[in-house]
Amino acid sequence: MRTPTIVVATDGAATSATVRWAAREAARRRVSLRVVHVLDWDWNTSRYDFGADNFEMARELAETVTATAAAEARTVAPSVNVMEVTLIGSPAAQLLDAADGADLLVIGSRGHGGFADLLLGGVSQRVATHASCPVVVVRGRTEATEGPIAVGVDDSAAAEHVLSTAFAAAADRGSGLVAIRTYLPAVPLYYSYAVPAATIATPEQDTAERARLQEQLAPWRGKYPNVAVETLVSHDSAAAVLVGVSHGTQLVVVGSRGHGVIVGTLLGSTGLQLLHHADCPVYVDRPRQEHR
Repeated sequence: MRTPTIVVATDGAATSATVRWAAREAARRRVSLRVVHVLDWDWNTSRYDFGADNFEMARELAETVTATAAAEARTVAPSVNVMEVTLIGSPAAQLLDAADGADLLVIGSRGHGGFADLLLGGVSQRVATHASCPVVVVRGRTEATEGPIAVGVDDSAAAEHVLSTAFAAAADRGSGLVAIRTYLPAVPLYYSYAVPAATIATPEQDTAERARLQEQLAPWRGKYPNVAVETLVSHDSAAAVLVGVSHGTQLVVVGSRGHGVIVGTLLGSTGLQLLHHADCPVYVDRPRQEHR
């Protein structure tokens, strides 16, 4: 039988906040926590420059990093079963393997050593878009426990799963929820060039979009009657709105796929803006897969 588990990537002191966030989340969900550190070691090149003693020293240091992070997790969440795993190889590939079978993968937005630039280029996109489970990027106000949960809502097939995750997160934390829908108003092309879309007044279209959003939210409001829900409809970009509201929220929930204005939110420049600039942790939602 599969044991519900959260996997958190650690790279020492730089990811201490990430480990604490993951430990609190494991305690909240009452699941196990697997603390993973990857020793970035390329056997094909290192064998020409390093002897066995060097590797053993590097491995011992890596195991110390793992043990230190696990000890911090146990301090934060003493009721959680914390496991220590030290892996060797490419950080991105090893993290993707470690995520197999997990309920959640938690990574930091900054690191050093093996996790340097984890969320600054191709490695970040591979981890965030190809993990077989949801991913949380811990950044900004990592200790924030006040404020609502924010969720980006579109018309994609994944929207219901994203809403399910966001409502459950709000209910677990006893917080409210802000549901955000962005769209580009239908106006003459020449007009949109002259005036920023965010400032264009289209009250009838706004009313229709709010009605669609309320319709999407209705079943979830019924399932979670104790979650207070606010709605926000904007003409601005999804990234701009989500980054803006992140300054007053404790978690932003977005889908890993979508269409409409949310298209490519975590596949291109829009998603990278959110991962680089959100002021609170970002939850990249996707249905967990048994095998990648």
